[in-house]
Amino acid sequence: MPAVKKQKGWRQFIHLVQQTKPSKLFLCIALLLSVSTTVVGLLVPLFTKNLINDFSLSSLSTGRIILLVSAMLIQALASGISIYLLNHIGQSVVAGIRDRLWKKLLVLPVSYYDENQTGETVSRMTNDTAIVKGLITDHLANFLTGMISIIGSIIVLFILDWKMTLLMLIAIPLSFMILVPLGRKMHQVSKGTQDETARFTSVIQQVLSEIRLVKASNAEMIEYKNGKKGITQLFQYGLKEAKIQAMIAPIIGLVIMLLLVVILGYGGMRVSSGALTAGDLVAFIMYLFQIVMPMGQLTSFFTQFQKATGATERIISILETDEEDNDSEQKVQNVNQSITVDHLSFSYKNGENVLKDISFSVEPGKVTAIVGPSGSGKTTLFSLLERYYQPQQGLIRLGVESITHFSLQSWRSQIGYVSQESPIVSGTIRDNICYGLEKEVDDADLYRVAKMAYADQFISELPEGFNTEVGERGMKLSGGQRQRIAIARAFLRDPKILMLDEATSSLDSKSELVVQQALQNLMKGRTTLVIAHRLSTVIDADQILFFEKGKITGSGTHEELVQTHSLYREFATQQLRMREPV
Repeated sequence: MPAVKKQKGWRQFIHLVQQTKPSKLFLCIALLLSVSTTVVGLLVPLFTKNLINDFSLSSLSTGRIILLVSAMLIQALASGISIYLLNHIGQSVVAGIRDRLWKKLLVLPVSYYDENQTGETVSRMTNDTAIVKGLITDHLANFLTGMISIIGSIIVLFILDWKMTLLMLIAIPLSFMILVPLGRKMHQVSKGTQDETARFTSVIQQVLSEIRLVKASNAEMIEYKNGKKGITQLFQYGLKEAKIQAMIAPIIGLVIMLLLVVILGYGGMRVSSGALTAGDLVAFIMYLFQIVMPMGQLTSFFTQFQKATGATERIISILETDEEDNDSEQKVQNVNQSITVDHLSFSYKNGENVLKDISFSVEPGKVTAIVGPSGSGKTTLFSLLERYYQPQQGLIRLGVESITHFSLQSWRSQIGYVSQESPIVSGTIRDNICYGLEKEVDDADLYRVAKMAYADQFISELPEGFNTEVGERGMKLSGGQRQRIAIARAFLRDPKILMLDEATSSLDSKSELVVQQALQNLMKGRTTLVIAHRLSTVIDADQILFFEKGKITGSGTHEELVQTHSLYREFATQQLRMREPV
């Protein structure tokens, strides 16, 4: 079984490299230069052999010395160019892999990120591709030149003395008997190391991104212990890897030393008997070193290759993950139609239904409010409208057509989503308001939407205005300021469908009033769905839907639900201080 997995691993690696379409011209030039460099290197022992056998001062002609020095200089120059080209190819291959991986990560469905921690995914993008890069840029050049050197040296050695060469080749199967099982073990250790590195990266990212929570909860020691576990695990894997490397290098060194002793002893006997000249023996030993040195490089390549195949499996697993359903190229032509939710049911992976056979319609240009206890499926419905997930049953239609018939880009461009969290990216206020737009936005448009969102006043008071840095996740701004930037962003997109998810629930009364006014501006003339806990914000909605445990248990206007729905009436009595009907 391990052998099958290993074969699959190297095939996956080669296939992954081929898909990046490395430059064949550069590869051919690099290989040609490597071959020429090695050929020149193979001629040096032959020159030495003739020099020893025919040594005299008269044999040291100026022409012969110039030829030798020129050959060495050309060899060094060709070797440098070859190594550069191979590194260029390696860097382009890794850039290609990272480009494919980044493009893939952006089109994976939200469900992928529900099931995989962000830190682990980041580790695949950075650490695993770095391992592949290390193999190609640091080891591939040595592997190719080493193979050529070994093959060329063995051919010349057979010509010099085939008996001694056969004796020397006994070391090859012996080395493979040692390297193959150790290589399989290295592959397993490498996969474990990469997995643990991904987990450790995830812990670090989570803790540092929520450092305020850590400090407010006095959780420094708890998180230190969690991180320490990862550090200890990585240390243990590092020791396992060190043990394997500690076995490989000395064993191979011992084999080579024994081989050298045998060659010197047997070669000395052959020289004494006259079957071999002293020059032949020196040349033979020089060729032996031209085999031994690359053998060390091949060992390093073999070890790194085991790591790279493990990393490749992780990269391939991401590249083969199903993307969001975006096959359609159909654009939304007329968004001013009713949105119909028809017998919709949905559950998250391996969970019970969050939404259970719900049906309702939203009229164009009207406001539909969705209220109910926490956990009743309100935000999940918004996720389905955004097509973050696909329902298990039923569908959502715009007019008579299912929304899945439209391209994701066209459908989502119709929607403005303002949530409770108001996600803000690191950068300036300008960057955040214009986020996602490819067109250039002038200052007049920027000021206009900021004013409509009641954000212009606080922005004008900032030293850098629209160019003020907001910090990671907008931590330099207050909750109300973040909300107003999110509303300005929605104004700039000019969506025809508006979804507001608890957009004012976390604000103080003053901020809530300002944001509520901005939302009223934004809702004019748009099809609007509002999730709200505070009934005061949706009391004037054209339609209110009451959700309970994934079902719609009541629908109508505020007055109708107060009369017909007991739980809604209880909510209204508590929040609006209404008097219970007698």
